[in-house]
Amino acid sequence: MNRRKVANKKANISKKLLKLTGKTNAQYRLIGEGDKVLVGLSGGKDSLALVHILKHIQAHAPFNFEFEACTINYGMPNEAYDELEKHTKEYEIPHSVYHTNIYEISNSAIRENSSFCSYFSRMRRGALYSYAEENGFNKVALGHHFDDTVESFFMNMFYNGTMRAMAPIYKTDRGFHLIRPLIEVRETQLRGFADDNSFTTIGDEACPAMLKDVKMPYARANTKDWLATLEAKDKDIFKRIRASFKHIHDDTLLDPTRWKRDDIDD
Repeated sequence: MNRRKVANKKANISKKLLKLTGKTNAQYRLIGEGDKVLVGLSGGKDSLALVHILKHIQAHAPFNFEFEACTINYGMPNEAYDELEKHTKEYEIPHSVYHTNIYEISNSAIRENSSFCSYFSRMRRGALYSYAEENGFNKVALGHHFDDTVESFFMNMFYNGTMRAMAPIYKTDRGFHLIRPLIEVRETQLRGFADDNSFTTIGDEACPAMLKDVKMPYARANTKDWLATLEAKDKDIFKRIRASFKHIHDDTLLDPTRWKRDDIDD
């Protein structure tokens, strides 16, 4: 492997962001010696930050690994990723565009005026998994950050009646691991990364759902607004939420399968 080759052009990444992602990688053992990692690259601020951070880690970590960015092409009319391909070439980031017919399939797979966003998210993940399988990757990395997992936790609680967040690493049904190297990073840090580098990012306008008669994902928007209101009143609220995610007393909840049997049987 040629991981010590340094790109002629580097993104400006704050020491705080690098330290946090490095600590996350070490704590959860996300990437190690000999790994071949596929990174989902949409062109948004999160995935752009992830590929540049992995490029830095690859050049400086005391272990060898490979990674490649992959952008899913949905098969939409006039869909193009010329600027994104130009960006990855400029920064010497391995990049492929995986062509699919997801958009065409969606015309018959889901009703109009339904929530297309979750549908396309699932299909995009499936396509990414297929590319990983076809090309021998043992890990798939996504750009989810800490705000994402907090929002998902409360969305699951308020709308689905479950207590569930986003794991930093888990083994998929297809045999490889999904990892989230940015899971401890705040969204504001990633927005700052993009702004500091004057990167042009791709937003929701690139989602196929925007070409449909969509029902916008109100649950996430409502949860994001609610959390922003809480943080505006209490600047440390996310710090305490982070601490609570790491100090779980699940034997105090109303799930008998999680209770300590000795405490019950005595």
